[in-house]
Amino acid sequence: QVQLVESGGGLVQPGGSLRLSCAASRRIFSINAMGWYRQAPGKQRELVAAITSGSTNYVDSVKGRFTISIDTAKNTVYLQMNSLKPEDTAVYYCNARIVMVAGQWNDYWGQGTQVTVSS
Repeated sequence: QVQLVESGGGLVQPGGSLRLSCAASRRIFSINAMGWYRQAPGKQRELVAAITSGSTNYVDSVKGRFTISIDTAKNTVYLQMNSLKPEDTAVYYCNARIVMVAGQWNDYWGQGTQVTVSS
C-alpha cells in the first residue's frame, strides 16, 4: 500500500511556472516507477512524465518545458513546469507503480490537483 499526497496546483498566467509535489508514504527506492498524468475535460488521460532508475521520459508537448525529479530524503517526486500554456490546463495525478512479479503490478494514485493556465 502506497499513499500519495499531491500539492502545488493553482492558477498561473501563460508563460509562468509552477511546481507540483507528490509525497509518498513509502521510500522511493522501493517504488519501481513514478509518473505524472493529466486529464482535461473532453480529452484522454495522458502520461506527461515518468521516472525510473534515473531515466526520464516526457510526452512531446512538454519536452524542454517540464522536468520530473525526485528527492529520496523527502520521499517526494516533483514536476517543475515552466513556460506554461493554456493547453496545459488539466487535473494532474501522481502515479506510483510497484512490480510484484513479471507481468503483475499495482498502481497507486494521488488525489489530483488542478492546474489552470489563463490570463
